[in-house]
Amino acid sequence: MNLKSLFLLLFLSFSQLMWGKFILIPMDEHQSNHLKAYGIVYKALQNHIKVKWLLNYRGGSFLIPFDQSIKEECQIRGVDFELISDDDAVQILKEISAPSQNMEAVVLEKAPKIAVYSPKDKMPWDDAVTLVLTYAEIPYDVVYDQEVLNDKLLEYDWLHLHHEDFTGQYGRFYAAYRTAPWYVKRKAQLEALAHKLGFDKVSQLKLAVAKKISDYVTGGGFMFAMCSATDSFDIALAADGVDICESMYDGDPSEAGYQSKLDYNKTFAFTGFVLEPNPMVYEFSNIDTTRKRHIPKETDYFELNQFSAKWDPVPTMLTQDHTVMIKGFMGQTTAFDRKLIKPQIIILAENKINGEARYIHGVKGKGMFTFYGGHDPEDYSHRIGDPKTELDLHPTSPGYRLILNNVLFPAAKKKHKKT
Repeated sequence: MNLKSLFLLLFLSFSQLMWGKFILIPMDEHQSNHLKAYGIVYKALQNHIKVKWLLNYRGGSFLIPFDQSIKEECQIRGVDFELISDDDAVQILKEISAPSQNMEAVVLEKAPKIAVYSPKDKMPWDDAVTLVLTYAEIPYDVVYDQEVLNDKLLEYDWLHLHHEDFTGQYGRFYAAYRTAPWYVKRKAQLEALAHKLGFDKVSQLKLAVAKKISDYVTGGGFMFAMCSATDSFDIALAADGVDICESMYDGDPSEAGYQSKLDYNKTFAFTGFVLEPNPMVYEFSNIDTTRKRHIPKETDYFELNQFSAKWDPVPTMLTQDHTVMIKGFMGQTTAFDRKLIKPQIIILAENKINGEARYIHGVKGKGMFTFYGGHDPEDYSHRIGDPKTELDLHPTSPGYRLILNNVLFPAAKKKHKKT
């Protein structure tokens, strides 16, 4: 090595020491791939590198001690980053800690182990969460009824509920799809699974699964659900011991007066709801606002509520984004009627004009849960058979960011158990 090359190497090494003590991943408008940035943070946690989540600072940016492999991952995955000095990092943290600033630095310590409750034959693009986890390169395991009943959830920190119907009514698809091959096949598969696991009816199997999931959350787990997995989960818990299924679902009529027998004390988020009695209607109850809303697609937006980062770090973490206005999207369960939400539940995002909550959070025992209405944040009216969303076309999606906030949240859970 000649003297010039040696000098250049020493200069680069010195520059790295002076200016590269930290990697700052901005999450404001200067980030070109917000979704993959979450995967970088998860990778750092996997490598036992603690990450500071800078709440309300430049869209919820991340501060990572310099690591060459993380820098290279940012470059490979197309995630924008800045190399900053130790002094710069100190100044940023000083600014965040000022009492006048609605900001906070939360330490993420451990990569949460993730499970997705889903049928094994579902494709990743059937569900927004598995789609974005795959895109962000965040690993997850698929579990279903047998694993849940065998207490496999105890091995995981975070559980997502695929768009499941926990009431045993096969998604209420009977009116439109009862003769469709996929519906007939799915119904037969679920009935066979129920019998294999010792249940006479699918509704009984799904109730047992819902109760196991409830125990998982109460014991300290974190659960995230979207679309019909939100309200059907609560309905199943409220109908424990009550037959709400008509004969086309389970072979016998529903129980007389079942509405008055619901126990709302067993639910997570909703109370006082009324079930839809007509099996020909594609709806579970009046929790969902899909059939009641009259909002043109062009003006369908919901707004993130703001929280105190220093006093309410949990809802602040869950609402980190680079915009407060999120474009709406439909689902079997699009949004929740505010009048039917329990008073202790935190409304993270809502459409106030329409009186609907889109994104809610609550505490259950030692654990927490988040419900997010709608099917796919970048597919306004996703329907069965529609092509999958290509997230390469939506790398800065604010709606998808809300999902990934939940994925990282358990990494800081031990320090922020209460809201």
